[in-house]
Amino acid sequence: MKPHDGTGDLPDPPLRRVVSKNNADGKSVVAMDATASNHKWSGRGMVATLIWSTDECPADVWTDEDYGARALGTQPPRNGSRFTINDYPAGMPGRMHRTDTVDIIVVMDGEIDMELDDGAETHLNKGDIMIQQGTNHAWWNRSNKTCRLAIILIDAKEGGLAITA
Repeated sequence: MKPHDGTGDLPDPPLRRVVSKNNADGKSVVAMDATASNHKWSGRGMVATLIWSTDECPADVWTDEDYGARALGTQPPRNGSRFTINDYPAGMPGRMHRTDTVDIIVVMDGEIDMELDDGAETHLNKGDIMIQQGTNHAWWNRSNKTCRLAIILIDAKEGGLAITA
């Protein structure tokens, strides 16, 4: 995906990101409460908004770093994770890709088709949940409405297969 060049649409509705942490006194506080603004656009119109990431497991939760402000590719950091909200516009064609990750996908709104590299397709609707384990796949939005997916990628052991993402 490419950085915003002024031609892509922003997520609609906007995504509110609330992050809590412990302050210097050990009390729980809301550290951030704002519209998520770390967006990347694909050449096909899809916008991915990074919500949070980690770069190790167990994760470091005792830092002031905004892990949602990082510049990441599709693959999360080694031993880490990447959480995005992806908006796929109506009529968006798919692109076959894979990562060495366990992917947890929740359809938040709309509907979408997931195609595997053998051509098999699975139709997903609002509320459906999918787990992918390092598989080649493409997302096709053949509907007339934007589809919003919540996607968590967790780094996995390399499978020795060619990665196309």
